[in-house]
Amino acid sequence: MPIPIVNSIASWILKKRIHQIELFLKYPNEVQNELLLDLIEEAKDTEIGRQYGFPSIESYEEFANRVPILAYEEYEALIERSRKGENNIFWPKPIKWFAKSSGTTNSKSKFIPVSQDSLEDCHYAAGKDLLCLYLNNNEDSQLFTGKSLRLGGSKELYEENGTIFGDLSAILIDNMPFWAEFSSTPSNKVSLMSDWEHKMQAIVDETIKENVTSLAGVPSWMLVLLNNVLETTHKANLFEVWPNLEAYFHGGVSFVPYIDQYKAILPKSSFKYYEIYNASEGFFAIQDQNNSSELLLMLDYGIFYEFIPMDTYGTPKEKIIRLADVELGKNYAVIITTNAGLWRYKIGDTVRFTSLKPYRVKVSGRTKHHINVFGEELIIENAENALKDVCNITKAEVVDYTAAPIFMKGNEKGAHEWIIEFKKHPENFNQFKELFDNKLKTLNSDYEAKRFNNITLNKPTIHIARKNLFYDWLKQNNKLGGQHKVPRLSNTRDYLEILLEMNR
Repeated sequence: MPIPIVNSIASWILKKRIHQIELFLKYPNEVQNELLLDLIEEAKDTEIGRQYGFPSIESYEEFANRVPILAYEEYEALIERSRKGENNIFWPKPIKWFAKSSGTTNSKSKFIPVSQDSLEDCHYAAGKDLLCLYLNNNEDSQLFTGKSLRLGGSKELYEENGTIFGDLSAILIDNMPFWAEFSSTPSNKVSLMSDWEHKMQAIVDETIKENVTSLAGVPSWMLVLLNNVLETTHKANLFEVWPNLEAYFHGGVSFVPYIDQYKAILPKSSFKYYEIYNASEGFFAIQDQNNSSELLLMLDYGIFYEFIPMDTYGTPKEKIIRLADVELGKNYAVIITTNAGLWRYKIGDTVRFTSLKPYRVKVSGRTKHHINVFGEELIIENAENALKDVCNITKAEVVDYTAAPIFMKGNEKGAHEWIIEFKKHPENFNQFKELFDNKLKTLNSDYEAKRFNNITLNKPTIHIARKNLFYDWLKQNNKLGGQHKVPRLSNTRDYLEILLEMNR
């Protein structure tokens, strides 16, 4: 069958989904409420269902009154029993897969249950919807005339007690229908290589021979790969390697610090960037408009959403609200109930709503990745936007960074201490430091108040990291590649002290 016909058929199938999306756009809260009651009904005879009286729950209010909010540490014992092959604990169907999370907050790994329902109705459904929304906005797209270069954190899968664990991307690749591999590159064999440094060159060698029409992966690692492609091929930009390249689907870390570096190697103004918001626990939101930084919250993937306003998070006044009660511009911690048996589970992310009709969000950071030692409530979104603006002014490019507090001692005031690795150093480092501090003040009124006349906070201390510092730190911690990320902001000095020592 000629490729253009395949492209047309695929587009037609995917566009049919638009009508279902329109249903939850029109009736978001009704769809969410019905979904919650369906999840409760399905799990009523599980151990958790019996513990919290699921058979008699008929409303959200009853559910919220009976079922506590849980973090991974409180769920871990149940998950460990499930990993050993016990069934019907928190989900009625056997759970064979567990995604070993590569989060940055704890050195200890988390094992997130992945049910057959969540694989099909969430993760794979989202992959189709991403293409559906993209094609709906770009009717002349030729995505299916070539292949998608996917860069996962895929490592090998491990079997224990009849259950299997590994990177989420490895689980997704292992369960993909056979035809999906034909539309992707590199091959599964290369994608599942465990040695990141050998795998990187293997991906380059295999993909430069293909007709790549789209890219998919985490921005930080994809940038490393694409720069390797240019070094290997001696080309000036990526369109000289793949002339039909038209889109990059990205998620996992903020795109803000990297966008200018991407535009330098992808210089066509028609090239599209599409952001996604997913995690081991589920797939949550997709960019649904061209040239937008807002993500449409997907409400029919078997995930019920609740939110904790961050100004009450972890306090005696903490309150939990459902989707119908969120407000624009506020920072919320995300709580999910899912078709993989996670009940009122804290995923550790924070979002801000940019639209309520429909519900669109921006990921603003992590509940544990902020600095609030002095009441300044500095979040990752503040840091990324400040860095982007100051880099534009000072002609700098950032590879990675982390920051932590300098604690008060005696009469000494506190401060923030940063270590930043530059790909391209600022023309004037003193100007960079001054602008960065001032930009953080304009973006965060709490930070500005603490910095006013150095009342609480002194000027930030900023160190320049040596080349490959963060890469070496990740390698030392066996976190190279794919989904692994550098912890950006922390209330402790644990990460910073190690990095400063490595930088000496």
